[in-house]
Amino acid sequence: MPSGELQHSKLEEALEVKSLRRIISAYLNYSNAAEEDVRRYERSYKKLPPAHKALLSHFPLKCQRLRRCISINSYFILNMLQAFEPPLDMSQDIDNCEHDEHLGDVSVDHIPCEGRDFCSCQSASTSGRTCFLETDKASCGEGSNLICNSQKERTVSEEVQVQNFGGSVNGNLSLNSDYSRQSERAGCDDVKASSSARDWLDPSLQLKVPLVDVDKVRCIIRNIVRDWAPEGQRERDQCYIPILKELDRLFPDRCKDRAPSCLVPGAGLGRLALEISCFGFISQGNEFSYYMMICSSFILNHTQTAGEWTIYPWIHSNCNSLSDNDQLRPVSFPDIHPASAGITEGFSMCGGDFVEVYSDPSQEGAWDAVVTCFFLDTAHNIVEYIEIISRILKGGGVWINLGPLLYHFADMYGPQDEMSIELSLEDVKKVALQYGFQMEKEKTIETTYTGNLRSMMQNRYYAAFWTMTKRQVKS
Repeated sequence: MPSGELQHSKLEEALEVKSLRRIISAYLNYSNAAEEDVRRYERSYKKLPPAHKALLSHFPLKCQRLRRCISINSYFILNMLQAFEPPLDMSQDIDNCEHDEHLGDVSVDHIPCEGRDFCSCQSASTSGRTCFLETDKASCGEGSNLICNSQKERTVSEEVQVQNFGGSVNGNLSLNSDYSRQSERAGCDDVKASSSARDWLDPSLQLKVPLVDVDKVRCIIRNIVRDWAPEGQRERDQCYIPILKELDRLFPDRCKDRAPSCLVPGAGLGRLALEISCFGFISQGNEFSYYMMICSSFILNHTQTAGEWTIYPWIHSNCNSLSDNDQLRPVSFPDIHPASAGITEGFSMCGGDFVEVYSDPSQEGAWDAVVTCFFLDTAHNIVEYIEIISRILKGGGVWINLGPLLYHFADMYGPQDEMSIELSLEDVKKVALQYGFQMEKEKTIETTYTGNLRSMMQNRYYAAFWTMTKRQVKS
């Protein structure tokens, strides 16, 4: 490799490491940020007139309870991080990286106030690029493939994670017997991960991160409820059951020898992809956010029993609470043990930008079905999403979609001028028609997204649900 390309590759990897450190730092800063919130509540309480304090004499006890909830959430986060196997050499020195200053000037994913609980960490893509940190445009690199396969003789928790930095996915989802890092970059073969010693958790390596990054961690905690807690069952039923029923109707003759393949872009914490696998499909979830990937990997690979963990997901909002007990209620998860769920061999989670990863020629005509759930509106260019979905489906393949059109990059104002193509639902369907799709079924489904069942405010979507078939190409 020419010296210029090698230098660029090393710089790119250094930026990726810094981005991943920033994500890990956001997780580790969760406790301090939450504690600062409690101190702010206490400062406000101290400013009250004595008569008002007397009416709220229970407030100091509530702050004690909040601190206990924060410590339990932090305990889960620390266990999750300790189980994480970084795909990069986190020990390398990046302090002198000439592009460090760009890390402080990032574009933050924007969700309008009426959006998903101000959550900015739902799957978001940067067209044509794959970033470890979705808000960090300076740290773009190649894709990673985080695979959790399953066979009868092995459980999910025993599986390895394979990191593929080639920007593509191998269509053959065979079992890999050991942890490996595959790289197409010359000069990177001798990189050794330092994760066994967990040096990358050293406080001296942590970065100071903005509060918006910590908000992403809080969002992940709420997403755990949606995908893996009994309390999220109603939301899962609203969104996932219609999809599963359609797959069951369209592929009635599933068998292990000829299991149909299904891709789930924007898989989040992996529950829908797992449910589809349990339905007898070779299922692959694709997720862009490393915040999501770290958490989904822990739940899929490292949980030992149902109900093993407890979190307090609603403590970070004092608004619209019916009672303190509602706000401070615990939630246990997972509701099922992933290793015992009955997944089909070949189940996997692929980390990377949907456009970058699935534009690879090896993906053309590779899938029997594509399922998009709360995903289409994460695009900078929704037409590009539809084009790729059409390309990767086999002739006669099925596209099932459920979700709104809350475009994540809409109304973003700033020097970076984020691209955002915002089509109406009518135009989305017209574009799909041009890419060879035929509408088979459509309706509207009312649902929430990471909703708090006991909140006085409930954001509801009237989500578009459809089944489209890719027309067969006449030979």
